[in-house]
Amino acid sequence: MRFWPRSLAGQMALLIALALLVAQLINFSVLLRERRNFRFEQATGPAVARIVDAVERADAAVLSPDRGRVRLLDASPIDKAAEHRPEVEQGIRDALREAGLQVGRIETAVVAERPPRLQRPGTPRARRLRERNRSSGDLIIAVERVGGGWLVSATPWPRDERDLFARLIAQTLILYGIVLLPVLWIGRRISRPLRSLALAARRFTPGEVDVPIEEDGPQDLREVVAAFNALRLRVTAMLDEKDRMLGAIGHDLRTPLAALRVRIESVEDEANRTKMADTIMEMDRTLDDILSLARLGRPSEPLTEVDLSALVDAVVEDFRDLGAPVTFDEETPRLQLRLRPSLMRRAVRNLIENAIKYGVSADVRIVADTRQVEIVVADQGPGIPEDRLADVFDPFTRLETSRNRDTGGVGLGLALAHAIIADAGGSIRLQNRAGGGLDATILLPR
Repeated sequence: MRFWPRSLAGQMALLIALALLVAQLINFSVLLRERRNFRFEQATGPAVARIVDAVERADAAVLSPDRGRVRLLDASPIDKAAEHRPEVEQGIRDALREAGLQVGRIETAVVAERPPRLQRPGTPRARRLRERNRSSGDLIIAVERVGGGWLVSATPWPRDERDLFARLIAQTLILYGIVLLPVLWIGRRISRPLRSLALAARRFTPGEVDVPIEEDGPQDLREVVAAFNALRLRVTAMLDEKDRMLGAIGHDLRTPLAALRVRIESVEDEANRTKMADTIMEMDRTLDDILSLARLGRPSEPLTEVDLSALVDAVVEDFRDLGAPVTFDEETPRLQLRLRPSLMRRAVRNLIENAIKYGVSADVRIVADTRQVEIVVADQGPGIPEDRLADVFDPFTRLETSRNRDTGGVGLGLALAHAIIADAGGSIRLQNRAGGGLDATILLPR
């Protein structure tokens, strides 16, 4: 399938070219058969008539052995190793039988040059014909008489069909030029709406103002384009409705959480009050993660030129202010990337939080080359089983199943970070180190 064209116009042209080639081959086989039949009749018909006449004259003893088109020889001049023609021999035998003549053996052969005994001086025109036909060869016909001797005749005979092949190739090339060029033009014109549709589908971003695709081309393609335009409007409307619903849910849930936060101030037991405050804070953080993950497909934050090193350093400083064991390589060069800074800070923060919760500490560094930038967060924990490395990116998935708040949240941190990085055109890679610990790497294109 390497040479199969990928475009619609190319596939149409190739299929038509194959169909034309098959048609030309069929036409050639029919033409070749008709030509061979015609050649057989043209060559053997006069030869049979001359042999019949020669048999009658030989029986009347008026045949000159060394003159005329048919020679009377004592033995067949045809070599056993020559190129024999069994179908011609059978045709001559049938023709002689129909003429009422009984003969012995019949031998035929195609030779490049007539034997000396069969050559005749002839006229200049005859010599020119022989010279012109010499490249084709001669068919030697030898018929054994019942009374003895061999009647031998020679007639021009084409040895190959090279001229027919040349005409077929020229005809096919001309046909391809006449048919395939318009087909390619028509195919590209027909597939133009499909290319526009594919480009619009790749560029479609819900929430952005987008111009509908022009409905052009055949009726089938017009219907497909119209259906895509309608589908895009429906998807945008559904996402708008989802955002309104999520906003309402967030507002309705944060209101009672705020009321609970006020009411716990009246709790006299400080230990219980602290636990209640932590629970409310955890619920508020979980709600914020869920809403952020649900709205990630339509971020309200625009793309901005960001100093990535400064952004990561600011996130690390926030953890240091809280006394967390986080380090950052300060020698990282300045890197300017187009990102959504708030979302990127959140993705880096989630990876560092996971490293602190499950791996004691976090060592952050940035590695850059000409094609991509890597933000590596290394911890000193036990790592993740190899068969579970991909599972941790699923929402609400935790390797630690106790649901204890001290050992982690509800399993949205890595899922949210993965979605943020994917929206930025990058990816996250998790890799266990040989000496222990886990490397969580954010890969971003430059």
